[in-house]
Amino acid sequence: MKNAHTLSARTMDELIRVASGKSGADLVLSHALLLNVYTGEFLKNQSVSIKNGYIAFVGDHAEHTIASNTTVIDVQGKTLIPGLIDGHTHLASFFEISQFIPYAVKDGTTTLVTETMETYPIMGYEGVVEILASFRNQPIKIFGTAPAMVSISTAASGIAGDDLKKLLDRDDILGLGESYWQAVFQTPDQILPVFEDTLRVGKVLEGHSAGAGGKKLAAYLATGISSCHEPIDADQAIERLRLGLYVMIREGSIRRDLEAIARIRDAGVDTRRLILVTDGVGPEDLMKNKGMAFVVQKAIDSGFSPMEAVQMATLNVAEHFSLDSLVGGIGPGRSADMVIIPDPGTITPEMVVSHGKIIFDKKQMQVSPRTHCFSKACRHSVHLPRPLTPEDFAVTAPPGKKIMPVRLMEMVTDLVTRETQMSLPVIHGRIQADQDQDILKISAIDRAIEPGNMFTGFIKGFGLKDGAIASSQAWDTADIVVVGTHDADMADAVNHIHRLQGGVVIWAKGKCLAQISLPVMGLMSDASVPELARQIRALKTAAAKLGVVFPDPLLTLVTLTGAAIPYLRICEQGLVNLKDGKRRRAYVEES
Repeated sequence: MKNAHTLSARTMDELIRVASGKSGADLVLSHALLLNVYTGEFLKNQSVSIKNGYIAFVGDHAEHTIASNTTVIDVQGKTLIPGLIDGHTHLASFFEISQFIPYAVKDGTTTLVTETMETYPIMGYEGVVEILASFRNQPIKIFGTAPAMVSISTAASGIAGDDLKKLLDRDDILGLGESYWQAVFQTPDQILPVFEDTLRVGKVLEGHSAGAGGKKLAAYLATGISSCHEPIDADQAIERLRLGLYVMIREGSIRRDLEAIARIRDAGVDTRRLILVTDGVGPEDLMKNKGMAFVVQKAIDSGFSPMEAVQMATLNVAEHFSLDSLVGGIGPGRSADMVIIPDPGTITPEMVVSHGKIIFDKKQMQVSPRTHCFSKACRHSVHLPRPLTPEDFAVTAPPGKKIMPVRLMEMVTDLVTRETQMSLPVIHGRIQADQDQDILKISAIDRAIEPGNMFTGFIKGFGLKDGAIASSQAWDTADIVVVGTHDADMADAVNHIHRLQGGVVIWAKGKCLAQISLPVMGLMSDASVPELARQIRALKTAAAKLGVVFPDPLLTLVTLTGAAIPYLRICEQGLVNLKDGKRRRAYVEES
């Protein structure tokens, strides 16, 4: 693959000729207040001359770069900043990239760095390559990180060495994606060689150190981890900054930590290793314009200076990923990615330039994103050997038992669980849920690696009073995850997802009450962002009517298989306590 980070000799020659006045630029932006992220200065009356997508000249006199066919735009004293970069997001979720890009562009985002972990359990290397192909030849730059594949499922855990090598050889892969610290300590023989291979080729290790501190944090960072997006307050951020990390401050649909971390300003620490990220923006928040421009504006409103806030979404990110020779600032030889805003304190993009082309102006997208044609395999990724029946969800007790002590996944918050033990009745040899105590069944069913392999346990505190809710999105696994009050509803919900070839379903009383179709790898929809937002609202309404009190029942459901959020999780192989990584049965073994 051609190295997109390197200027060709021909491009260099063209830039030299424009900068020296021997030929004309394609586009000149003149009379701007330039926010110079390199020096921390605001420079008045600056012009930027662009040729073939790259910046040739920056200065207060650009007349020598203007020819008869040069387009000149007088910025009239408005502020010019580098294109914004979201350095940690998840794009293989809900929307196809062509639906997302117009919202990103409107927010002044010209570069994205996304995890690819969602695709690997479903389709392996080919799934990652397919999602990367959908990012290619778009109006903005999109890079990925290779999936580390930390999973509680041994079937989904780890990335094959050959797959990793091929991905790291790609110019659009910047490093290895987030690796949860507990798993690094629990399975070093699996993970540390992957770290070594990544560092050997000069690419970064993205961290996930939630809950680690002191000697545990130091031990984790000794592996070469160079960033973390998990701090939730100023103290955690400062601890990581002092140990040399780039600290990514999340302000997206899953977590909003910026306001708490902004108290770091009182400590007087340097902000040049702080990075603003979203960690993913869902359809509803996209509709509310809560992308990167919103995040940078909130940073300013939280007490960071405009210079600091813009640096945290441009140069700081680019330097972390070794992309600063390409993006992150406005200087000769860099990609011409720029945003015009009214003034330094108002992050409202009026014009967006990406690789030298005006892609947003007058509140309108000026170019069309490319719609990717996903393969047939991508659209047939939900595999079950046969339709499931209520019998498949039975939890069998040891012979002769009338009552059985059972491990429960108890909801502590909408995302955090703990292990609780209670005794449940046994009828005809099967352990029964207890809806009166809000104890329901939960199942995880492999749909891609070992199709049909499944495990059923019990969950307390989910709130569902009737029916079932199921999703083919399930963090860190290839599973369908389903919670239900009756085995028949659980079977019907999963079978409906199989018919849809991916989606989220609420099923009760023999019918589908709400659904989101996700036909691309069981992760993404063909629908527009407004339509997806409407479907999510309908899903939340249906879940609430059935008793679920969590603000985002889908997020609550899909995280129950994840290896990142404490403490008791589920996969197709059983329950796993993240404190020790050990697998457990649904019932408690008697000594």
